[in-house]
Amino acid sequence: MTEHKQKQLCKTRWAIADPLCGSLDADDFRDDMLWFLFLRYLSDNCEAAALKELGSDDPKVDADAKQVPLAAWYAANTADELAFEKQIRRNVHYVIPPAHL
Repeated sequence: MTEHKQKQLCKTRWAIADPLCGSLDADDFRDDMLWFLFLRYLSDNCEAAALKELGSDDPKVDADAKQVPLAAWYAANTADELAFEKQIRRNVHYVIPPAHL
């Protein structure tokens, strides 16, 4: 990554963080960010396990779609939803609905 792109990325990150920080002190902001990172980890882990479980049935969506691929599978397979979630719980011990990923 070029130095210019790194600076641009840094500016973008600060632009996102500033409104979130608001009047919080540094410790509270750090705690909030750690929770966001943890929730993101859980979400990514659950989605990866679900897509791995689907294997070749992995739904394909357009790159510019605002829907996660797993949501497309849920919409097309409502009858299999409970069995699928039971299998995911065996692997990662929790399920996050696609709308919340």
